[in-house]
Amino acid sequence: MTHESSRVAFLGPEGTFTEEALLAIPPEGALAPFPYPSIQEVMQAVAGGDAELAIVPIENSLEGSVTRTLDLLAFGFDELTIVREVTHAIRHQLIARTELRLDEVTKVVSIPIAYGQCRRFIQEHLAGVEHEATDSTAEAVRRVSRVDRPWVAIGTRLSADLYECTVVRDDIEDSLDNRTRFVYLARTPAPQDLDARYKTSIVCGIGADQPGTLLLILSEFAHRYVNLTKVESRPSRQGLGDYMFFIDLEGRRDDPPIQQALTCLACKLPWVKVLGSYPA
Repeated sequence: MTHESSRVAFLGPEGTFTEEALLAIPPEGALAPFPYPSIQEVMQAVAGGDAELAIVPIENSLEGSVTRTLDLLAFGFDELTIVREVTHAIRHQLIARTELRLDEVTKVVSIPIAYGQCRRFIQEHLAGVEHEATDSTAEAVRRVSRVDRPWVAIGTRLSADLYECTVVRDDIEDSLDNRTRFVYLARTPAPQDLDARYKTSIVCGIGADQPGTLLLILSEFAHRYVNLTKVESRPSRQGLGDYMFFIDLEGRRDDPPIQQALTCLACKLPWVKVLGSYPA
């Protein structure tokens, strides 16, 4: 899947949770991580041949699916396939340029999702302090590192090290079960190891006002004893009432029961797309 000095695109800037996940659970071989400013540009780097792999967030245990990733996988990049998944614990740190007491803080900088996941700590220790939103937790830390003011950012320990800042408080998140699932994308499908446990991800389009479609989809897998681990519906953005279903299931796409189910669904639905078949 990778070779020496493989270029891996990730959602930047440097110091994001995506980079933290990449470094914590890296693919095999020597890597050359490279940040891109958006999920679309991360995927485009692989689709255009500038990188061998991309890693993007797809689902968070508290916030749910990353809709931008799902939409781009469904409609944006037919040449890409999921080749691996990793799950990474999300630990938020309160970070300042230098050592700082909480009662000195005048502004908290981060992304809205981070605020929401640290709401209890902020209400208890930083109630009434001004909030400023940024595009990423890493950008928040970088911003705080450049101003000589009593500001703090919510971000990763990696970003604190990168931008030479100080962690004022460790692990300020409300829930210790906060985890994000990331997927690696490539132009070549993952090798199908017959001795390993695999997962297959698909997305199905359904027509507007088509009754019984979910039952139809579920039945094709249930009759063949294929276990589904996730079923999620989203608007297709093709028109009001037009939806699609994202489904994760146990097994390889070439396993006869899965292959048969996909063939039947392709005949009964407007479209079916396999997003990848990869080690679970």
